[in-house]
Amino acid sequence: MHLRDEFQRLEQEIVGCRRCPRLVEWREKVAREKVRRFRKQEYWGRPVPAFGEPEAALVIVGLAPAAHGGNRTGRMFTGDRSGEWLFEALYRFGFSNLAASVSGDDGLVLRQCLITAALRCAPPDNKPLAEEMNNCRSYLIRELQLASRRTVVVALGQIAFRAFGRTRLEMGEQPIKQLKFRHGGEWLLPEGFILLSSYHPSQQNTQTGKLTRSMFYDIFRRAALIAGVS
Repeated sequence: MHLRDEFQRLEQEIVGCRRCPRLVEWREKVAREKVRRFRKQEYWGRPVPAFGEPEAALVIVGLAPAAHGGNRTGRMFTGDRSGEWLFEALYRFGFSNLAASVSGDDGLVLRQCLITAALRCAPPDNKPLAEEMNNCRSYLIRELQLASRRTVVVALGQIAFRAFGRTRLEMGEQPIKQLKFRHGGEWLLPEGFILLSSYHPSQQNTQTGKLTRSMFYDIFRRAALIAGVS
């Protein structure tokens, strides 16, 4: 089967997932009730598939869709403040054709980039349970297996970083004891690709100055160099 066909089948399976009753109930409740500023919009209200191309050199791993972001738009990091930071950086360093991601039909196209997450449904209070993370891990594993041309992985935040580490163990890859999350961390893994770690561009981090634009740019400037994107 062609790589893209296999990847598409996997993403369709993800969209139809109902493994976690608490998450199903929450995402659908949010989609029904909405918030005032989006009350005229139809919410996605389902698991959010990866966005980009499986042949990508850069794979970005986030935590989970936002209740009124990805859970509303159906696209990773789209419709929330975190996404504003991410897509502006991707555009700046040659990974996308637009500097903002607004909706699933806005014409944005990623170049040599795949965005995925450790969890595919918006969790209540942005706090997933361990069993929910475990339920979702097989999807991330299968995506990483298909995205075999990756040369760099960026983990956004400590939870995504740990989730990525667990996928490696379950994929039978050599554990790296030296992997300890920090912003700007960089490791050459035995499989031949580079892992970069970054603080998540959440409002909690960006509004407090824990993560600045310059710090975030440094991550994607380095990713572009490793991926050969300019």
